[in-house]
Amino acid sequence: MAEHVKRGIILMNLGSPDSTEVPDVKKYLTEFLMDGRVIDYPWIFRKILISGIIVPTRSPRSAEAYKKVWTKEGSPLVVITKQQQQALQQQVEEPVEIAMRYGNPSMEQAYENLLQKDPGIKEVIAIPLYPHYAMSSYETAVEHAKTVYRKKAYPFKLSFIDPFYDNEHFITALTDSIRPYLQQPYDQVLFSYHGLPQRHMTKADPTHKHCMQSPDCCEVASVAHKTCYRHQCRTTTRLVADRLQIPTEKVGISFQSRLGREEWLKPYTAKRLEELPGEGVKKLIILCPAFVSDCLETLEEIAMEGRESFLHAGGETYTLVPCLNIHPLWITAMKKWIDGEWVKASTQNEVQLV
Repeated sequence: MAEHVKRGIILMNLGSPDSTEVPDVKKYLTEFLMDGRVIDYPWIFRKILISGIIVPTRSPRSAEAYKKVWTKEGSPLVVITKQQQQALQQQVEEPVEIAMRYGNPSMEQAYENLLQKDPGIKEVIAIPLYPHYAMSSYETAVEHAKTVYRKKAYPFKLSFIDPFYDNEHFITALTDSIRPYLQQPYDQVLFSYHGLPQRHMTKADPTHKHCMQSPDCCEVASVAHKTCYRHQCRTTTRLVADRLQIPTEKVGISFQSRLGREEWLKPYTAKRLEELPGEGVKKLIILCPAFVSDCLETLEEIAMEGRESFLHAGGETYTLVPCLNIHPLWITAMKKWIDGEWVKASTQNEVQLV
């Protein structure tokens, strides 16, 4: 009989400041925005832009925004990720840890915690909590985890769950979380995804001739779709809308959280929320499928600012569907991936020191 391989699990999320104080927010934003996969300008230009302009002006505003959503336990994103960890731990035998790409707890801390729990661990499965591939989210999380792993020469194999934007278990959990909200009258269901600069799409295109080259490029089959964020967002929208039988004319898609003045993926959520009431959409249901944990972008930008914009423009009802958070089917989905019920899990993207 083959020997049972001892494994550990790490849930990987974006991160948050340690507090709502401006110095902590400034530290977090600096680490986040200096990542070359987030703002992919040359280092010296990025340093001048971020340290000289963006962080000094944005930190106080971001601190105030965090104060609106901060809980007595801390940052909503970190708190909810810990809740996901606890819920998953109840369903699996393997020890489960969490790690943030920026801030705390760190990737190194997660590795060390697993080895403290079981020094005999031979494999670690990391689940980047990003449904869609983007170099500023999924890719940077994975590459950072690999860098820390190689630097310390940890004594286990490291593998990653692939982006799960079209995975059956994810789509089932997402549709189940949305379904109760469709019992109320609505004029549109708006799928608001985190935005990306348009140049990120062409930069991630391995063919260098497909993404953003035609109006229907996301519908034309291509190897580029494996790393095409826009295609994957559209796929999630289509699969969920079809499953829930939402009429095509009542499905909308937009992109939020734009930073700077350059062209990002369109349409912009903030602009659409101002336009929709004038187009006859008075009753809106909105959700953010790019996030599996409620955070600043969902709780402040969409739930607060978005609501105010929509109602001020003449909207009547505005309903935000919460992120999956600790929805039972979401926790079950991750358990199934760990159990090997997804052929792509832990095989397409793995690292092992030799």
